[in-house]
Parts: sequence; C-alpha cells; structure tokens
Amino acid sequence: MSPGRPDDTTVQAAGCVLWRRSHLTGELELCLVHRPKYDDWSWPKGKLKRGEEALAGALREVAEETGCRAVPGPELHTLRYLAGGRPKQVRYWAAEATACAFSPTDEVDRLLWLSPVAARARLTQPHDRPLVDALLTVLNRPQAAERPE
Repeated sequence: MSPGRPDDTTVQAAGCVLWRRSHLTGELELCLVHRPKYDDWSWPKGKLKRGEEALAGALREVAEETGCRAVPGPELHTLRYLAGGRPKQVRYWAAEATACAFSPTDEVDRLLWLSPVAARARLTQPHDRPLVDALLTVLNRPQAAERPE
C-alpha cells in the first residue's frame, strides 16, 4: 500500500455539498437528504462503483439522491470514519445545483434546502458540519459561517 492511499478494505465513497441561490431571496441554500434506513440528515453521497472516478461518483450520487444536475466546484474535505465496523473514506466536492426534480425513494425520502446555519444544525453527524464552513470558504462567504449565539 502506498503512503496516503487507503487499503482495499476501506469503503470508498464520494458526495457533494450541493448548493443553490434561493429563487425568492437570492440567499445561499444547502441541500440535505434524509435517509430513512438510518433516520439521518446528511449530504448526498454514496459508495463508488468499481473503477468509478470519485468526482463522477459524487455527481452520480447527487443525481440519484436529489434528482439534481450539478456543476462541480472545488474539492472540499475528505472524511474518514468507521461505518459498520469498516473504515470509510468519503471525498466531497462543492457543487452548484442547476436543475432539480426530486422524487422520494427507499434510499432518500426527503430533501431540504436550508441556510448554512440551519443546515449545520440539521446535520445528524458532527463530522459532516465542517463541510458547511469549507463550502462557505470556497464561495468566499465567511460571514455566513457565523454561528448564532
């Protein structure tokens, strides 16, 4: 195994911090998905198919889970954690939603577009929350990252 590369037992996944401008206010909105299997709110993401490039997998998962086409932006953080007793690595990209047509499925039954502050509060896993700030940084909106008192 080469340095910095996960071994074969690591689950490889990818996703996006999907964003758009509100049609009503022009304010930034972030997309969270609800997975009924886990009863959690998270970023759209999923396991890579064999031989699939991470960015292609991230955009595929966004389309499957949200019904959105997205324009990818910069790569954000890579999260590493245990899932079901196995190491998991999830690479994330910023991605702007260009067109969406959400349809609930067994995998994702709800979708929310939230302000950065509300998205941070709604995310179930604490390790997902720093991705809000990472997105705001790449969008050059650090003032929106302020947390309410």
